[in-house]
Amino acid sequence: MFRPRSIRTRYTMMATALSLVFLTTIGVSVDLTTRYRIEAHAFEETKDVASQWSAAVRNGKVPHTLPTMTRVDLIQIVDANGHVLQASKQAWNRPPISRVRPPADDRFQDLTSCEPGRDCVLLWAIRVTPAEDSPVVYAGLPEPFLLATHWLELGLALIALPILGFVAWATWALVGRTLRPVETIRARMSEITGTDVSLRVPLPPGRDEIAMLARTANQTLDRLEIAVKQQRRFASDASHELRTPIAGLRVALEDAIAHPEDVDAQETLRTALSTTNRLEAIVGDLLVLARLRASDPEPPEPIDLAALAKEASTGPIDTVPVHVSATGDVRVSGSRIQLMRVMDNLLNNARRHADSSVEVTVESENGQAVLSVTDDGAGIAPQDRERVFGRFTRLDEARRRDPGGTGLGLAICREIVEAHGGTLRVEDSPRGARFVLRLRAMADNPRSRSRP
Repeated sequence: MFRPRSIRTRYTMMATALSLVFLTTIGVSVDLTTRYRIEAHAFEETKDVASQWSAAVRNGKVPHTLPTMTRVDLIQIVDANGHVLQASKQAWNRPPISRVRPPADDRFQDLTSCEPGRDCVLLWAIRVTPAEDSPVVYAGLPEPFLLATHWLELGLALIALPILGFVAWATWALVGRTLRPVETIRARMSEITGTDVSLRVPLPPGRDEIAMLARTANQTLDRLEIAVKQQRRFASDASHELRTPIAGLRVALEDAIAHPEDVDAQETLRTALSTTNRLEAIVGDLLVLARLRASDPEPPEPIDLAALAKEASTGPIDTVPVHVSATGDVRVSGSRIQLMRVMDNLLNNARRHADSSVEVTVESENGQAVLSVTDDGAGIAPQDRERVFGRFTRLDEARRRDPGGTGLGLAICREIVEAHGGTLRVEDSPRGARFVLRLRAMADNPRSRSRP
């Protein structure tokens, strides 16, 4: 089945076809109505004339040549044997207009008579009396021009064709004008490549579907550009972070092979093992970040945030103690495994930077579950509070306390929290650093306390 690829062509063909059906229906209706009106008017005229001469025959006052006062000029009075008794001037030199004799029980009949070599005649036949030998009066006129020819249909077709052409042109122009912004959007989208996603599609005026499509396309391109920039920055940072330990490991191993007598083999192996552990930690954190962005979210489950914090706070005896205090029953919905990883990362980070203790508080505030982790260490300068969540970002204090760190722990925490619809920030604290996690609390919490 033929189907044009162009929407413009399809809509033009569809509109033209529908218009053709509509105009054909209207044309047929006008044609039939016009023909009926002309025919009915002609029969009405012939009936009046035939009735007049039928009455004259009954009264015995009929001249030899019948006069004509209207356009009905074919008048004949024919006896029972088919002989013309009287006729109008135009009907004397022709045989009876019709061979049809109305029966006695149906004396009035309208007829259309078409004889070979002559024009068709619309006539009215009246049997003068029911008697067997009653004459018949025929009054007729030549079939009107519009009924005898197809000029009426031709005229209607000539009227319909320009209308049909106008509909096709108007549809083609309107659909083309409507789709012009789509073509502009398509052309601009074809210019966008993976190396340059800064281009945006032009926004047409108004708030119709095409304008909404353009806005949605630009919003998608905005997100794509952000994702591409993050990917490039991530690849750059990852390659930098991986290059340094790999280069150090290579130098140490090459030096051990080139100068075995000057190198402590055990120390070289311990250094290589330490570097390998750091590489393993970096690769592991990178895989976690990749899974967070690529995998489908796990089915949520209700989680008691205070119980989760207490579970994560248990650790070796020689580590900095963690004190957990909770106000009420604070529950959230999410992935227990992922939120436990957030808790572990925050507590391990706090232990590394604390001088003597870590405080964890869990409470409900304005419909949100709020968990804060506070250490009594040196704290984080205000200008660095957002930087610490960047990938591979490690402040000087972090490098001093944890030389083997990857700089991805807090970035992973924020990724997980944002995937749960929450926030993770560093906020003011009278001592040390205070990380505050906010998630939407479950609606069935028995108590909720608001703070100013």
